[in-house]
Amino acid sequence: MTTMDIYKEFMQTLDAVSRTMQFLSQSGQIGFDCTEKTVDTLGRWGRPETLEDIRSDLGDCHRCGLSSGRHHIVFGVGDPKARLVFIGEGPGYEEDRQGEPFVGAAGQLLTKIIHAIGLTRDKVYICNVVKCRPPGNRNPLPDEMARCLPVLKRQLSSIRPAVICTLGSVATQALLDVDTPISRLRGRFHDYQDIPVMPTYHPAYLLRNPERKRDVWEDMKQVMSRINRGLNET
Repeated sequence: MTTMDIYKEFMQTLDAVSRTMQFLSQSGQIGFDCTEKTVDTLGRWGRPETLEDIRSDLGDCHRCGLSSGRHHIVFGVGDPKARLVFIGEGPGYEEDRQGEPFVGAAGQLLTKIIHAIGLTRDKVYICNVVKCRPPGNRNPLPDEMARCLPVLKRQLSSIRPAVICTLGSVATQALLDVDTPISRLRGRFHDYQDIPVMPTYHPAYLLRNPERKRDVWEDMKQVMSRINRGLNET
């Protein structure tokens, strides 16, 4: 189907809707009975989607099997207009219990990293690729990530951060759609929809390999340099 064919079909549909509305008006129809959800949806048309909109749309999600074993959906936390977004792979035990990302041992280390670059958790946004805990903290399966990735992309579209920092191989490969190891991806910026992405090691990996903390610090210095450069240009 050509662009002209699509345009013609759209105009025909628009004309049919217009004629239907005219008929209803002439028949004395002055409005429509809509459910509260429909009214809310119509009210959101024409304005940017917010994180609250996305969370509401997610509802009590059962899009994949991870929902059967969860305690909480771990949507994300932080500034909805953050200049820096951190993305992990999925919630762990403590995150599933509390409903907030990165609150366990790895989360405490991430908080220290955030403080080290002069920020606080409420000034960034923290989320995961999948929103429910994989059993035994295993890596999310491809089909599980495929179900959740559209939600993550909507979150990023709403926030439009200056920089994204992906934590670990799973989050990095999912967002960038690559299979390159994190050791080869970290240390330089990549691109996601014109937003620079800095992959770095996951805090849980740093707990097992503390000698890699220096690498992460070098990555974070690049992140802050990019953010500060953007602030100076505005």
